[in-house]
Amino acid sequence: MIERKLTIAEIILIAGTRVALGAGIGLLLSSRLNNDQRKAAGLALTLVGGLTTIPLALGVIGKKSATTTEIRAAA
Repeated sequence: MIERKLTIAEIILIAGTRVALGAGIGLLLSSRLNNDQRKAAGLALTLVGGLTTIPLALGVIGKKSATTTEIRAAA
Protein backbone atom coordinates (compact mmCIF):
# COMPACT_ATOMS: atom_id res chain seq x y z
CA MET A 1 0.00 0.00 0.00
CA ILE A 2 1.29 3.44 -0.90
CA GLU A 3 1.28 5.90 1.95
CA ARG A 4 1.10 9.63 1.31
CA LYS A 5 1.41 12.30 3.94
CA LEU A 6 -1.00 15.25 3.65
CA THR A 7 -0.95 18.54 5.48
CA ILE A 8 -4.01 19.82 7.32
CA ALA A 9 -4.42 22.51 4.65
CA GLU A 10 -4.52 19.88 1.89
CA ILE A 11 -7.11 17.84 3.76
CA ILE A 12 -9.29 20.94 4.27
CA LEU A 13 -9.03 21.84 0.57
CA ILE A 14 -9.97 18.32 -0.49
CA ALA A 15 -12.92 18.26 1.91
CA GLY A 16 -14.05 21.70 0.73
CA THR A 17 -14.12 20.62 -2.90
CA ARG A 18 -16.12 17.52 -1.98
CA VAL A 19 -18.62 19.69 -0.08
CA ALA A 20 -19.02 22.10 -3.02
CA LEU A 21 -19.50 19.24 -5.45
CA GLY A 22 -22.04 17.52 -3.19
CA ALA A 23 -23.95 20.74 -2.50
CA GLY A 24 -24.09 21.51 -6.21
CA ILE A 25 -25.44 18.08 -7.06
CA GLY A 26 -27.91 18.35 -4.19
CA LEU A 27 -29.19 21.69 -5.48
CA LEU A 28 -29.56 20.31 -8.97
CA LEU A 29 -31.68 17.46 -7.62
CA SER A 30 -33.74 19.49 -5.13
CA SER A 31 -36.88 21.52 -5.66
CA ARG A 32 -36.58 24.16 -2.90
CA LEU A 33 -35.54 27.03 -5.20
CA ASN A 34 -37.14 28.06 -8.45
CA ASN A 35 -35.71 26.40 -11.55
CA ASP A 36 -33.43 29.24 -12.67
CA GLN A 37 -31.91 29.79 -9.21
CA ARG A 38 -31.51 26.07 -8.61
CA LYS A 39 -29.81 25.42 -11.94
CA ALA A 40 -27.46 28.42 -11.64
CA ALA A 41 -26.36 27.63 -8.08
CA GLY A 42 -26.19 23.90 -8.68
CA LEU A 43 -24.12 24.17 -11.85
CA ALA A 44 -21.78 26.73 -10.31
CA LEU A 45 -21.10 24.62 -7.23
CA THR A 46 -20.77 21.43 -9.25
CA LEU A 47 -18.30 23.02 -11.67
CA VAL A 48 -16.24 24.61 -8.89
CA GLY A 49 -16.18 21.38 -6.90
CA GLY A 50 -15.33 19.24 -9.90
CA LEU A 51 -12.72 21.51 -11.44
CA THR A 52 -10.88 22.20 -8.19
CA THR A 53 -10.76 18.50 -7.38
CA ILE A 54 -8.63 17.70 -10.43
CA PRO A 55 -5.45 19.65 -9.51
CA LEU A 56 -5.74 18.61 -5.86
CA ALA A 57 -6.05 14.94 -6.82
CA LEU A 58 -3.08 15.20 -9.18
CA GLY A 59 -1.04 16.85 -6.41
CA VAL A 60 -1.83 14.07 -3.96
CA ILE A 61 -1.18 11.31 -6.50
CA GLY A 62 2.09 12.94 -7.51
CA LYS A 63 3.43 13.11 -3.96
CA LYS A 64 6.21 10.73 -3.13
CA SER A 65 5.95 8.81 0.10
CA ALA A 66 8.82 8.15 2.48
CA THR A 67 8.05 4.42 2.33
CA THR A 68 8.32 4.26 -1.46
CA THR A 69 11.56 6.27 -1.47
CA GLU A 70 13.13 4.03 1.16
CA ILE A 71 12.19 0.88 -0.75
CA ARG A 72 13.61 2.23 -4.01
CA ALA A 73 16.82 3.32 -2.32
CA ALA A 74 17.30 -0.12 -0.77
CA ALA A 75 16.74 -1.93 -4.08
